[in-house]
Amino acid sequence: MSLDSVLARIDETLPEATDRLIKLLRIPSISTDPAYKSDCARAADWLVADLRSLGFEAAARPTPGHPMVVGRKPGPGRHLLFYGHYDVQPVDPLELWHRDPFDPAIEDTDKGRVIRARGASDDKGQLMTFVEACRAWKAVHGDLPGNLTILFEGEEESGSPSLVPFLEEHRGELSADLALICDTGLFESSRPAITTMLRGLAKVEFTIRAAGRDLHSGMYGGLAQNPIRVLSRILAGLHDDRGRVQVPGFYDDVDELPEQVRAQWQALAFDHKTFLGDVGLSDPAGEVDRTPLEMIWSRPTAEINGIWGGYTGAGFKTVLPAEAHAKVSFRLVSRQDPGKILPAFRAWIEAQLPPDCDLVWTDPEGSPASVMEIADPAFEAARGALTEEWGRAASYVGCGGSIPIAGYFKSILGMDSMLIGFGKDDDQIHSPNEKYDMESFHHGIRSWARILARLAA
Repeated sequence: MSLDSVLARIDETLPEATDRLIKLLRIPSISTDPAYKSDCARAADWLVADLRSLGFEAAARPTPGHPMVVGRKPGPGRHLLFYGHYDVQPVDPLELWHRDPFDPAIEDTDKGRVIRARGASDDKGQLMTFVEACRAWKAVHGDLPGNLTILFEGEEESGSPSLVPFLEEHRGELSADLALICDTGLFESSRPAITTMLRGLAKVEFTIRAAGRDLHSGMYGGLAQNPIRVLSRILAGLHDDRGRVQVPGFYDDVDELPEQVRAQWQALAFDHKTFLGDVGLSDPAGEVDRTPLEMIWSRPTAEINGIWGGYTGAGFKTVLPAEAHAKVSFRLVSRQDPGKILPAFRAWIEAQLPPDCDLVWTDPEGSPASVMEIADPAFEAARGALTEEWGRAASYVGCGGSIPIAGYFKSILGMDSMLIGFGKDDDQIHSPNEKYDMESFHHGIRSWARILARLAA
């Protein structure tokens, strides 16, 4: 039997697949609120039963928090691990929803049919695209494609406190040749994409101290050191006039973009004026010799996220503050190591401190970037499958944010991840009236069937 038979089966059974998704969406699996603990367990059990019906050996594995759902179906070929999460964000503010967030409905909009409910796009609709592809494959072929493991997490929306210990404890069972993650989206809501770069993150809060107490500016102004002035001067020098970060060694481990990827990004014809215009801006403010997509996907950043000190209440209080505070974060790329970047940043600050000032360094933390090895033939195979399904050339893209699970799969399980999702920019994830386009759900299922056909072969 051919792939065409599987795709036809997906088309014929889309109503039934939609009904199953609606049943899962009705379960209010809000992981961050203890009041929904039993509902999270119920969602895990629902998924276990569904996976077992497809021939997976599946179980809800206990953790100190919510269960992990693990399904396994050995088979020939390279071992693929598919990851998704069944927990969802809280629904507040409830009054802004147009309907009960856990009473899913299919709605007609001016952009097409959508399914509206909390978790529709993030991530229940996305994970079910893979499950439904497996269902159609088994219905046609009598067995599941290839060598598969499923991992569904129940704490992604609450910081994944159980994830790292679980991966470490079950390293042998979960380690595969390649991970598949369906928690991303289409580029500009229309073009299929494989995310191959994720920026890492390093962050710290620090304080510059001077006098032992706040001082009267009339008595001490002009003579005593003002830590806000010191802090402002230092942070104002964090970038030069070309947008480059001035911390020594900051760019040492930053690799240039491969030409293959650069060409694909150029072909995307990204409209940065519209992107910035949507938030009331107009001009790129980063490195002047880089394209906008490079700036948000493949270049590192240094950002001042907060700065305060002195009296900030109503009225005026003429003091020289004893302390000034800042929060600074860095988005990391390539081989940049938070363990090198943060100490270098601290040393850069300390070298600029005048007499009578000292630095208090608070809770530095970070995680490295993730860069996938696209030389693996699986990536081109998946890109070709997506191109066939969507009728538009699929592209490798970056992600300006961080998706920790991909980093954990690399650092703990030793495998790269292929991030493929079908969400759209207007899905309103984490917000009231979340939705998932039926086009995304339908073509998402078909996409995974095509990808599995190529990877299993």
